[in-house]
Amino acid sequence: MNQILIFCALILIVCILAHKLSDRIGVPVLIAFIGIGMLCGVDGILKIPFNNFAISENMATIALIFIMFYGGFCTKWATARKSALPAVLLSSAGVFVTALVTGVIVHFVIGTGWLFSFLIGAVLSSTDAASVFSILRSRQFNLKFNTSPLLEVESGSNDPAAYLMTVICIALLRQDESLNVPWLLLKQVVFGLGFGVIIGFATAWILQHFNFVSTGLSAVFVLAVALISYALPSVLDGNGFLSTYLAGIIIGNFDIPDKRTQVNFFDGITDLMQMMLFFLLGLLCTPSNLNNVLVPAAVVAFVITFLARPAAVFLLMRPLRAPNRQMLLVSWCGLRGAASIVFAIMAVNSVPPSGMEFDIFSMVFLVVLFSIIIQGSLLPAAAKKLGMIDTENDVMKTFTDYSDSMPVRFIQFTMPEDYKWNGREVRNITLPPDTRLVLIQRTEKNKLGIDVVHDIVPRRSTVIKPGDRLTLSAKSPVGTQDVELTERTAEKWHDGRTVGDIFGDRSELVVLIERGIRVIIPNGNTVVKTGDRLVLYSQSEKPEK
Repeated sequence: MNQILIFCALILIVCILAHKLSDRIGVPVLIAFIGIGMLCGVDGILKIPFNNFAISENMATIALIFIMFYGGFCTKWATARKSALPAVLLSSAGVFVTALVTGVIVHFVIGTGWLFSFLIGAVLSSTDAASVFSILRSRQFNLKFNTSPLLEVESGSNDPAAYLMTVICIALLRQDESLNVPWLLLKQVVFGLGFGVIIGFATAWILQHFNFVSTGLSAVFVLAVALISYALPSVLDGNGFLSTYLAGIIIGNFDIPDKRTQVNFFDGITDLMQMMLFFLLGLLCTPSNLNNVLVPAAVVAFVITFLARPAAVFLLMRPLRAPNRQMLLVSWCGLRGAASIVFAIMAVNSVPPSGMEFDIFSMVFLVVLFSIIIQGSLLPAAAKKLGMIDTENDVMKTFTDYSDSMPVRFIQFTMPEDYKWNGREVRNITLPPDTRLVLIQRTEKNKLGIDVVHDIVPRRSTVIKPGDRLTLSAKSPVGTQDVELTERTAEKWHDGRTVGDIFGDRSELVVLIERGIRVIIPNGNTVVKTGDRLVLYSQSEKPEK
C-alpha cells in the first residue's frame, strides 16, 4: 500500500513539473503526460504490465465527466451566445459530417468494413475541449470574429454527439437485436437535455439560497452535482455527457456565492483528471505494437485533419458567411484528445474480437499524438499567419472565472482650512491619477443648533468647503490582503431587484453604485438597474477580534 501511494505521489509530482517545463519549451503539456505514462508502461523503464481496459474505462469516464462539466462551468454564455449558432451546428451536424466523411474515405482507402470504418469516424469525430482551453488560456491570446467562444462551446459540447454515434456503432457491431436506433436517439437527447437543465437550475438555486458551513463544502456539493448529472440520465440510457455539460453551463453562468472557490477547486480537479487520463493513455499503450497500425493511423489522421474536419466546417459555416480565414483556423483547431481516448477504450471493451479489424486503441493513440503535437503546437502560428489574433481583447473574458472587475480602495480625508481646493468647484480641482471623488460628507448645524452630517454626491458644480470629509476611490495596491472592494456590472437578472434582495444573504456589501454620471450610496432598499457599476466589499476570512 505504501509503495503504491509513493508511486502515485511521484507520478503527480513529475506531471506537475512537466507542466511547467512544457510551458517554457512550447510543447503541449498533454504530450508530457502521455510520455510519462509510456515510460512507466510495459515497454518503458518501469515495465508495468497494465492492460485492464475495464478499469481504465471507468477511470477515463470519471475524468471526462469533470473535464466536460468544468468546460461548461467556465463558458461565459453572455459572450458565447454570439457564436452559439455556428458552435451548435459544428457540435451536432459537424460531428456527424466529420464521422461520415472519415468513415467513407477510411473504408475505400484502408479497406475496412463499413461499420468498423464508421466506428473509427465516430470515436474521432469530436474535438478536445481540454486541449483547446489549455492553449487559449496558456497563451492568453484572443481570436477575431468571436472565434474563441465559438471553439469553446463547440469543443465542449460535441462529445455527446460523438458518444451517441459511438454507442450506435458498437451496438451494431455487437449485432444487438434489441437495438432500436430511433428510440435510443430519443432517450439520449431527451434525458440528456432534461436532466442537465433541471439539475443545473436546481443547483444554482440551492447555491444562492443555502448557507454552507464552509466554502469547501459548497465545492464538494458541486462536485457531487457533476457526478449525479452524468449518472442519472445514464441510468435511463440518456446522454450523461450532454447532461453534465449543460448543468455546468447553467451553474457557471449564475451569480453564485464563492464562485472563485469553485473555480479554483475545479481547476485543480480538472488538471488532475487530465494528468490521469493522458498518463493512463501512455500506460495502456504498447509501443512495440504501434507498427501494426502506423499506416492506418497516418491515413486516418490525414483524412480527419485535412479533409473531414474542413469539409464539416466549410459546409456549415459558409452559409453563415463566415470569413475564409476564420473557417481555416476553426478547421485547424479540431484537436483530438480526451473524448477519443474514452470512446476508444469503450470500443475495446464492448466490440467482440470478430468485429475488430485492427487495434483501434493503438490507432487512436497515434492520431491523438499527431493531433496534439502537430495541430496543438502550430495553432498559435496558424492563428498569427491567418491574421486571426485579436490583440485588443482578453480571451479570459470568454470564461466565467474571468473577473472584469477592478480592485479599488476608498481614500478618505478631512479638508484642511488652508488647502487650495477650498472654495473651488469639483470640475476645477485636479485629482491624483486613477482616483475619483465619490462622496462629500459635510457637517452643518440644523435649526436646533445640532450638528448634522449630510452625504453629498459630488457634481461638477459642487463647491468644496473647509471641514468637508472627502471620499475618493482608487485602485487597490497589489499584494494587500485586508479589506478589498471590487466593481461589478449589474446584469439583466439584477434589474428591478433591491440590493438587500440580491446580496442580503451573502458575505458581500454594496457600498456604492455608479449609474451613468450619478453616484449612489445605497441601502438595502436601493433598486439596481441593468448596467449599474456596483462597488462591493467582500472578505473571505473574518478579521480577528
